[in-house]
Amino acid sequence: MTMENVDTLIIGGGQAGVAMSEHLGRRAVSHLVVERGKIAQRWRAERWDSLVANGPAWHDRFPNLTFQNTDPDGFAPRGQIVEYFEAYARQIDMPVRCGVEVLRLSKATDGQAFVAETTEGSIRAKNVVVATGPFQKPSFPKIIPDSADVLQMHSKAYKNPQQIPAGGVLVIGAGSSGAQIADELRSAGRDVWLSVGPHDRPPRRYRGRDFVWWLGVLGLWDMKVPGPDTEHVSIAVSGAYGGHTVDFRDLAAKGITLVGRTETFSDGQLSFARDLKKNIQAGDANYLSMLDAADAYVAEHGLDLPEEPEARAIGAFPNCVENPLSTLDLEQAGIKTVIWATGYQLDFSWIDIDVLDARGAPHHERGVSTEPGLYFLGLAWLSRRASPFIWGVWHDADYLGDYIAKHRLALAG
Repeated sequence: MTMENVDTLIIGGGQAGVAMSEHLGRRAVSHLVVERGKIAQRWRAERWDSLVANGPAWHDRFPNLTFQNTDPDGFAPRGQIVEYFEAYARQIDMPVRCGVEVLRLSKATDGQAFVAETTEGSIRAKNVVVATGPFQKPSFPKIIPDSADVLQMHSKAYKNPQQIPAGGVLVIGAGSSGAQIADELRSAGRDVWLSVGPHDRPPRRYRGRDFVWWLGVLGLWDMKVPGPDTEHVSIAVSGAYGGHTVDFRDLAAKGITLVGRTETFSDGQLSFARDLKKNIQAGDANYLSMLDAADAYVAEHGLDLPEEPEARAIGAFPNCVENPLSTLDLEQAGIKTVIWATGYQLDFSWIDIDVLDARGAPHHERGVSTEPGLYFLGLAWLSRRASPFIWGVWHDADYLGDYIAKHRLALAG
């Protein structure tokens, strides 16, 4: 079979791939994007039906195109996000080939390029940008055995309440996905339990500004890569209902039973850590610290933003927090479904090049890997906190586009 040759190959046609294509195109770097499904495939197929963006439309976008059918302060639904990236790809005339999956990436035998073995043949490229994003392999602990009489699914597979068998539902995970899915299921009349682990809980809006604005002016989007032992902390924030602050007390008031972090399973019973109250208190402390930082910024810069003392009112703990369950018999509770909203792991098992550490994460500096010509884009903390988000990946792509263009010139000269 004939080997196709390209200058730069971008693997992935989601937000990272689209951003990378724009910045390479601006610099006249010939390239090809290959995508295993369609543009923005994960937004299409791996999100629930009612999902909306967690950031307002004025913020969660690329600089050169606005959302056409969403108010700037609104939160774009999943379908409009897909349409947005399709429109952006047309706007930049992105050279994309959909339905092409990369099965293996390796160095060429002459050591001068890379070879991507795909479902449609092999591609030789001088440069490769891996733009497959951070949401690759669903991750959840094997606590409940497959033999248990309960349907288990990752939040990636959840679509809507009608999809779920009759009976109660336990949602495990206190981030944006877990809180929103639990809320939706309860609103649909289901009995719901929500396992709450450590989390950050920022205010949706404060003193007339969305929390993403506060992250910007406070410099928190620019936080650098944490240490290797830094644990990922879920962020409980929501764009649902026009955007609101997640408060687990409100979820309890709707009839959701809150429990602590899920630990073990034995004889049909789940056991929970005795950390529920501590986790919610820590989330409250995070919430109040954001208010303190915002107030200090307003005072320092003399901004005319309305005071909001009522934002500091925090309600009493519900009974399920004061007297938390330590165990739960799934059959007796009528729980038929467990949804794991526990995030993702990287899966670069298809990369046959020595650039991955023991955890399977790439060795890189701002996306420039230790293998010359191989780059990574769209990963959490690639260069800073903003890296995996829509607007953040655009700026990381600008850096990599400039790096690739200058590197090509240096080699040519």
